[in-house]
Amino acid sequence: MKMLVLGAGLQGSACAYDLLQTPAVERVTIADLRVDRLPGFLRGTGGERLSPVTVNAKDEAAVAALMAEHDATMSALPYYFNDKMAALAVDAGCHFADLGGNTEIVQEQQKLDAAARQKNLSIIPDCGLAPGMVNILSAEGIRRLDVTAKVKIYVGGLPQHPEPPLNYQIVYSLEGAIDYYTTPSWILRDGKRVQVEALSELEDVEFPAPVGTLEAFHTGGGISTMPWLYEGKVGVMEYKTLRYPGHVAIMKPIRELGLLALEPVTIKGGGRVVPRDVFIAAVSPKLTKPEGEDLVALRIEVSGTKDGKPLIHRWQLIDRYDTKHKISAMMRTTGYSLSITGQLQAAGKIGSAGVLTPDLATPYEPYVTGLAERGVKIEELG
Repeated sequence: MKMLVLGAGLQGSACAYDLLQTPAVERVTIADLRVDRLPGFLRGTGGERLSPVTVNAKDEAAVAALMAEHDATMSALPYYFNDKMAALAVDAGCHFADLGGNTEIVQEQQKLDAAARQKNLSIIPDCGLAPGMVNILSAEGIRRLDVTAKVKIYVGGLPQHPEPPLNYQIVYSLEGAIDYYTTPSWILRDGKRVQVEALSELEDVEFPAPVGTLEAFHTGGGISTMPWLYEGKVGVMEYKTLRYPGHVAIMKPIRELGLLALEPVTIKGGGRVVPRDVFIAAVSPKLTKPEGEDLVALRIEVSGTKDGKPLIHRWQLIDRYDTKHKISAMMRTTGYSLSITGQLQAAGKIGSAGVLTPDLATPYEPYVTGLAERGVKIEELG
């Protein structure tokens, strides 16, 4: 298998690292504007099987030429590149997967379905943690039931050693986190698709020690297109982000005071600034902890009936920073997820061609087994 990774940031580098652990992958090309800054765990890994290539994602001809040389492309670029990259992959005759991050763009990618089917290609958006892993587990729970009443999904990337006031550290993108804190969340209530405010409907979720009690609240984008797919088929479906207690009590007033707003405001002296840009610039140095060890906590509950009897399927994951290779839990759960999906595509183990989200495309058993082989062990609670 010849595999192309677009983007040499944290998630792309973790994806490339994982691909290089698979003997069946004969070549991994990682493409970015700055491939001279690969993380330590990737430098010296894979020998001649790893090919760093400098490319601008806006150079469509160069990207398409790279895609044509590979069996599958895994994109860890910012979400706004995803629809264009997917279209280039179809033209180049290359399987494609990305990390998602924007539901509207996924819906644009779905318009490529007929063209992908014609070329017998699979295009799979949303292949990270959330969306991604949570979609696959939730869909498996739904398949196991005759009638699904509720799907409740909780996920959070957290520091193992929290520090006040936010008890949080940047584990992927502060811009992305703020988007989730300010964008309404699509959920299902009474089988109908509705929106709820981000940071709302706070509840406590208990995890085994030492994680303990976490608070959960609505954020947008975590399950992507699932509310559209399961509308009228599932009574309740909702996704909530997990943080240490007290996080919302700080972030909600910050949002309500306008500090996360995108509209420019005039400051003393007549200049104009975007409040969100100022907020990010001010807090990023305090929340960026390169040596900070993180964890990912996940809980999924799918309840309903089977053969007329009540039944609940539960999954739980607590994954921690890899101290040996210095790979974060967020990179493991997100980048490895993308790698596994790309390998299943290149190996012909995806059920059908076309544009399909992971809940429809990615086979449960090989995916969960693949994660377990990498030490990302999803526990099925029953």
